[in-house]
Amino acid sequence: QAHLVESGGGLVQAGGSLRLSCAAPGRTLSTYAMGWFRQAPGKEREFVAAISANGGSTLYGTSVKGRFTISRDNANNTVYLQMNSLKPEDTAVYYCAAKAGRSMYVGHEYDYWGQGTQVTVSS
Repeated sequence: QAHLVESGGGLVQAGGSLRLSCAAPGRTLSTYAMGWFRQAPGKEREFVAAISANGGSTLYGTSVKGRFTISRDNANNTVYLQMNSLKPEDTAVYYCAAKAGRSMYVGHEYDYWGQGTQVTVSS
């Protein structure tokens, strides 16, 4: 049973944009540091972005810096990943993750994960 639910993935042409959402119907995310990861077929999971519990701090992987933006709306219990200037190499399953007891977390050992949403960027 996934504690987090991602949505917003789909097929987009290179240069386009997508906005992913991460929700947790049964939990309050405001006390969790959150992250986004992605995994392409045959490759290891890659860090994409992280955000502090209050949204005041963010961190991005080098491959997406300047193109992606992580944000959160704690009032709506939702975390977002705005993806602009998408490239074919961004194609992957994107996962959101939650870390309990941390205002900010930049590691990989998250407590909860979603089942992922597919993002496919065509050339």
